[in-house]
Amino acid sequence: MTSTLPVNMANPMPVAEETEDYSFLPVIHDVIKCMDKESPDVHQELSKLKTRIQEAREQISSMPGIETSPAAQEKKLNSLREQVRTKNQLLQKYKSLCMFDIPKAS
Repeated sequence: MTSTLPVNMANPMPVAEETEDYSFLPVIHDVIKCMDKESPDVHQELSKLKTRIQEAREQISSMPGIETSPAAQEKKLNSLREQVRTKNQLLQKYKSLCMFDIPKAS
């Protein structure tokens, strides 16, 4: 498990991001192999699959913003895009005023 600390621009606090493999295919493949071999390990493999699914559910329910409706998320996204657009326009405006004298290296 690798941990990185990206910084969210809206919230400058570092966010711990865990990258784990939540692929269900290897576990499902193991279940099918056990079923083909008529192995008694089928129940153990099914238990692993149930555990993996439960971990994924818990991970999803603990994600920030998961309780926010898609409409509210879209509204927030549009608001943030408008803020970026406005700030870029202001930045371009101030750049074009040439108020800042940049000293030339000699």
